[in-house]
Amino acid sequence: MYIIAGLGNPGKKYENTKHNVGFITLDLLAKKHDIKINKIKHKALVGEGIISGQKLLLVKPQTYMNLSGNSIREVMNYYNADLDKLVVIYDDVDIPMGGLRIRKKGSAGTHNGMRSIIYDLQTDEFARIRIGIGGERKMSLAGYVLGGFNKDEKELIQNAVERAVLAVECLLEKGIDAAMNEYNITRPACPPPR
Repeated sequence: MYIIAGLGNPGKKYENTKHNVGFITLDLLAKKHDIKINKIKHKALVGEGIISGQKLLLVKPQTYMNLSGNSIREVMNYYNADLDKLVVIYDDVDIPMGGLRIRKKGSAGTHNGMRSIIYDLQTDEFARIRIGIGGERKMSLAGYVLGGFNKDEKELIQNAVERAVLAVECLLEKGIDAAMNEYNITRPACPPPR
């Protein structure tokens, strides 16, 4: 069984912020495949389903971002899941707004949610889909990632989230190498002029 985790912060206050693109992506994936993410287990909202013939658990940790690892560790232990079946989707301020990077493993970079997961699992050997939220910021990092999207950013993020959903489907059907080859995009095209 695959564990597909989207990172974010729980509550209305954080719903449409840059730091919640993991939740936003998981919600779109769930809607597309008619999976309800509504059970509370392992400090997370979870939903079970099948996509591309693969049984999976969609996981939205409710521990707040900096403690995401607590929830992911509980899920992995409970289901005795293999690390090669874990995929974490999250925002990345080091990738331009709307970019998408898929990797088999790697460091947490500047992301505290990923630091927590790597610490709790004691490894960085699991797949991740990073959605770029980087851009010009005139405020603290925390203020930036907990802020919403302007009009141009909304379109870039919507495109990136839709591509991330397609990447998950591709990964489940054809494997991570195929998903990386088809969906990695560092610099998205600019939104069309209005």
